[in-house]
Amino acid sequence: MIFDTHIHTSFSSDSKMNIKDALDKAKALGIGLVITDHMDLNYPDKDKFKFPVADFFKSYEPYKSSSLLLGIELGMDTGYEAENKNLIDTYNFDEVIGSQHFLHGFDIYDASLYREKTKVELFRDYFLEIIASLKTHSYIDTLGHIDFISRYCPFEDKEIYYNDYCDYIDEIIKLCINYDISLEINTRRLGMAKSLNSLVSIYKRYKELGGNYVTIGSDAHTVDSIGLNLDKGFQIAESLGLKPIYFKNRSSEYIK
Repeated sequence: MIFDTHIHTSFSSDSKMNIKDALDKAKALGIGLVITDHMDLNYPDKDKFKFPVADFFKSYEPYKSSSLLLGIELGMDTGYEAENKNLIDTYNFDEVIGSQHFLHGFDIYDASLYREKTKVELFRDYFLEIIASLKTHSYIDTLGHIDFISRYCPFEDKEIYYNDYCDYIDEIIKLCINYDISLEINTRRLGMAKSLNSLVSIYKRYKELGGNYVTIGSDAHTVDSIGLNLDKGFQIAESLGLKPIYFKNRSSEYIK
């Protein structure tokens, strides 16, 4: 079964999606889902991007099946590695996505982050932050949306070009391989040709350096986005010889 391995529901502060609606859409598409709601312990508003994990499992375990798994998207931060590790050791998540949502103390969504530095400076700092986070969060299963900053930066050209940041991207890839962390093909931006091409160059380099495994997820926050561009994600994986996987009980399973 094909899995969409990155899905947000109403336990995420930025989603109102009901689990039953998500399951209905998945059934219509003939795919499985991994629910990965946001947990950013470093988020400055204590009431946002955090959820009561016990309530999450109590609410969703009745729906758990071979086609509905329960994971988490963990906001990585070098000041929260111990708290993050304790969280995932305490609960039985199927999958742990590690994501870089903050830079220089700012939410990457926050326009204030982009006021004083150039694109080159900020993208360099972003990759350096991912490197630092991976070194302190080697226990994650997959690295989420390496192009996250491209979604929200205000620059005319938002794309990541491998050749401009090759040393940093190579270091990220090598850390993922050394720590047995898969790389996510996040399909949210694959509908744009320029974005697709820039991302393919990164996934190609991942393969060249010895990477083999990718998770493929839409990062859906609404029902209509479930399964978005998954076909493109699987096409990328096939063209590069990468093996799509999902995680069940923190162990990788091949998608055939």
